[in-house]
Amino acid sequence: MSGIAIITARGGSKRIPKKNIRPFAGKPIVAWSIEAALLSGVFDEVMVSTDSEEIADIARRYGASVPFLRSAENSGDHAATADVIREVLEQYRETGKTFDTFLCLYPTAPFVTAERLKEAQQLLERRGSDAVVTAVKFSFPVQRGFVLRDGFLAYRWPEYRAARSQDLEPLYHDAGQFYLVRTEAFLREQTVVPAKTTPLILPETQVQDIDNEEDWVIAEMKFRRLRETGV
Repeated sequence: MSGIAIITARGGSKRIPKKNIRPFAGKPIVAWSIEAALLSGVFDEVMVSTDSEEIADIARRYGASVPFLRSAENSGDHAATADVIREVLEQYRETGKTFDTFLCLYPTAPFVTAERLKEAQQLLERRGSDAVVTAVKFSFPVQRGFVLRDGFLAYRWPEYRAARSQDLEPLYHDAGQFYLVRTEAFLREQTVVPAKTTPLILPETQVQDIDNEEDWVIAEMKFRRLRETGV
C-alpha cells in the first residue's frame, strides 16, 4: 500500500508561543515526529502541513517535504483535523499523486517512535481495519466522576457511587499522537476515526497532552525518564 505521513503543524499557538518548533530535548519538537515517520520506512512521502514559513524551513531541514503552505481557511484556531487532511490529499491529487493510507501525526508527539509506527502499520494490515488510533485508559473510572452543581460536588452517575473500580468497564481516550487511516474509509466517512478503528493502547508513561507550560514540563520529565530506562 502507498502511504503518506501528514504532520499537522500550524503556526499559531496562544498558550505556548511557537509550540510546534519550541526546543524539546535538544531539537524542535516537530523534528521528533518527522524523524519517527522517516525512520519507520512505512511512508512514500513525509510532509508537514503548515501555514508558517518558519515551520516549513525547519521541517525541510529535518527531511520532511513542504510542497505547499496550508490555506488560511484551515489555519485558524477552529480548523478541524479532517479538513486539513482533506486539503492535503486534494493538493496531492491535483499533482497526480494518490495514497492508499495516510498517517495524521501531531507535531507535539515526541513519544512516537519509528517502531510504534511500524507496529501500527502491521496492526492495520493484520486486523483488516480502516484505521489504527493511539488510545490510553482513563487512570480513574469516569463512571465515578463528579460534576459541580451550585458549587457542590455531585456524582454524575450516582448508580456507580459504591461500585468497585475493578467491576467497572475500562474506558479509553485518544492519546493525541497519531491516526493511521485508509484513505478510502476517510473519504467515505469524513473522519479520522471511522467505524472499523483498531486501538493501539499505550501506557500513561508514554502519553502526554501538551497544552500549557505545566504539560510541557511533565512531557520532558516523562521523555527523559523513558530515555534513561531505554524504552
